[in-house]
Amino acid sequence: MTAANRVNLASALYFIATPIGTARDITLRALDILASADVLAAEDTRTLRRLMDIHGIALEGRPMVAYHDHNGASARPKLLKALAEGKSVAYASEAGTPLVADPGYQLGRSVTEAGFMVTAAPGPSAVLTALSVSGLATDAFFFAGFAPTSKGQRQSFLRGLAEVPGTLVFYESPKRVHKMLADLLDVYGETRDAVVARELTKKFEEVRRGTISELVAELDGVTLKGEVVVLVARGEASSFDESDIDIMLKDALGTVSLKDAVAQVVATTGQPRRQVYQAALRLEKEGK
Repeated sequence: MTAANRVNLASALYFIATPIGTARDITLRALDILASADVLAAEDTRTLRRLMDIHGIALEGRPMVAYHDHNGASARPKLLKALAEGKSVAYASEAGTPLVADPGYQLGRSVTEAGFMVTAAPGPSAVLTALSVSGLATDAFFFAGFAPTSKGQRQSFLRGLAEVPGTLVFYESPKRVHKMLADLLDVYGETRDAVVARELTKKFEEVRRGTISELVAELDGVTLKGEVVVLVARGEASSFDESDIDIMLKDALGTVSLKDAVAQVVATTGQPRRQVYQAALRLEKEGK
């Protein structure tokens, strides 16, 4: 990186999107800013140093400040002081776009409240990359971040998103993705299309598509590694209301077991198994 690549930067905070896998996915403008900023800040300074080394950007004695969720309160004053001195500050999260499930929100707010400019060098994003390869509708989508880790909270969280009129996008740990899919099956039913995308832009990129029930079966016993994005197609308005389900359950419960009755109604309506099961329990209790 030569002096010709340096640009004159205003006294401002620059959010820099960094590659989610392939180092060459960074933009030329982002490289120019990294070469020119007076102060560099990063969620992980080691990751940013490696990225700069790959692209031949020398630190040249410039300060590099670690800024993440655990030290934000102590790191922000240093960056605000630099801006007050007329310096430019570039901030990069570990991978992807800052603030999208990454640190930076409070930093951005503090900088704007102090009257300084905040701008961005856009680029890689796991959300948009996953949407691009998913095959699901992209005209409207909702990024929900990471779901809660406990089963009860996660199911409640998913129920709150059931009526969102767009594709749902989640980040998930590979250790919890099977539990996440099981809860998606309980809450959204078997027939909604879904996608599990793993290690996007990396050597072992993998995109699995199917209905929620198909993905649950396909991934049963499969150990996943790396960064995972889960996408779920928008729900369609149901043509069955609660009274319709009650009528079908009553008919079925007259001839088969509760378990089989629930299975029949779920297969017919596509409604979440948990919802139908709760209705069956209620009807069984009322009939006693």
